[in-house]
Amino acid sequence: MERLRHDGVLVVGAGLAGLTAALAAAPRKVLLLTGAPLNHGCSSAWAQGGMAAALSADDAPALHAQDTVAAGAGLVDPAMARLLAEEGPAAVRALAALGAPFDRLEGGGFAQSLEAAHSRPRIARVKGDQAGRAIMEAVTVAALAAPHIQVRVGYRLRGLLQDANGRVRGVIAETKGRTIEITAAAVVLATGGIGGLYAVTTTPAELTGDGLGLAARAGALIGDPEFVQFHPTAIDIARDPAPLATEALRGEGAVLVGADGQRFMGRYHPDAELAPRDVVARALHAEREAGRGAFLDARAAVGQAFPEDFPAVFAACLAGGVDPRVQPIPVAPACHYHMGGIAADQRGATTLAGLYAAGECASTGVHGANRLASNSLLEAAVFGTRAGRAAAEETDPGTPVLHGQPAPDLPDAGLQALRLAMSRDAGVVRDAAGLNRLLTEIDALEAAHGAAPALIAARLVATCALARTESRGGHFRADAPELKAPVRTFVRLADLPSASPFRFAAE
Repeated sequence: MERLRHDGVLVVGAGLAGLTAALAAAPRKVLLLTGAPLNHGCSSAWAQGGMAAALSADDAPALHAQDTVAAGAGLVDPAMARLLAEEGPAAVRALAALGAPFDRLEGGGFAQSLEAAHSRPRIARVKGDQAGRAIMEAVTVAALAAPHIQVRVGYRLRGLLQDANGRVRGVIAETKGRTIEITAAAVVLATGGIGGLYAVTTTPAELTGDGLGLAARAGALIGDPEFVQFHPTAIDIARDPAPLATEALRGEGAVLVGADGQRFMGRYHPDAELAPRDVVARALHAEREAGRGAFLDARAAVGQAFPEDFPAVFAACLAGGVDPRVQPIPVAPACHYHMGGIAADQRGATTLAGLYAAGECASTGVHGANRLASNSLLEAAVFGTRAGRAAAEETDPGTPVLHGQPAPDLPDAGLQALRLAMSRDAGVVRDAAGLNRLLTEIDALEAAHGAAPALIAARLVATCALARTESRGGHFRADAPELKAPVRTFVRLADLPSASPFRFAAE
């Protein structure tokens, strides 16, 4: 196998976390690998709502941190939430300085909107629902212009290289049919989430948990893999992935109604449409299961202003035959964000020396059991910057690099079967019978195709969801609706039961 040596930092992934890590590593040389062209195949570019940060005179980082902790259902690390909130305003201003065109007030301040579970309007946005795309365009231009960054497109991550001590020394990548070993002083994984493991998702289909699965395969500690956030208002127009109706619409006053036109969220939570996402997602799931349907009615709240105020939502609706100016939008819960991931500290360092993780593939403790709206882009920027700076301080230890074996592929037919099973059994509502059924299907797929990264990621989600016999945040067990003592999950792949009839039993 061909081996290349890079004298610097190797970043895998070109979403907001990967690009900010690459920029922050200056003046250290950075080699950035991405499978898809820049601004494609990453959730950052699809984000609609914006970035949460305490930027107004009547807000404060302490309030933002408090809201983050409250939304996380007992599992947020308060110190990490405080760090995120305190560094949030500077992160937004830094992106604005790169050219991100955040909406502004007449006096020059940031225009900010309200989203669910925030005690203040603190979402810095771009033209209503254009934040992710606009931010990524600005950061991409900066990264391409940076003399210390070399971008290679069309490189797919296939494994991690390690030395005899387990230190990560580089990656195995595939490009144009060739498999290459690339060594580096440090590796930053910014490979995104696991939305592509679900049949109904709002994220790019490419995101099948490869970074998570390969880090677990290498022995990294994984945090909270069972916690998956389902966005309640994916636009239900039979598209894969499903387009998103941003939460900002509900912040502007849009309401959720059944097929009869009557609002129903008041039956589920006193905050109605602005209840935490997990509550709203379960309410929509229940209404749809009961045959009453679920629609987002923004006719009064937005109406004729849709094309200008929410152009992405407007275009998606029209493409699906819905005019949101005069019709309620059919909506359904969809996999949207993974709170779990590769356990990482405040520097982005994982439990494997030489390996850093940032963005959705990481588990820093800031999201707990339920991510606060619009904290995802913020986390990518804040912790991407931190990971890039820390990785740049690494030096090549000079230890011999062991030859690695690329992980097996999961063919498309197997992936589609897995996606259906994950949505069915590890979705908005779970129980022991369904999770055991899911694990049996994962066993069968692994027996047929090997331990592909997607199957490892799915196994982590399913096994830890089965082991957590309580309902908390995004993890709801129909057979265990009560809360227990708040304890985070930390697990290594070797800790999981091997493929066999044995399963964690429901208590």
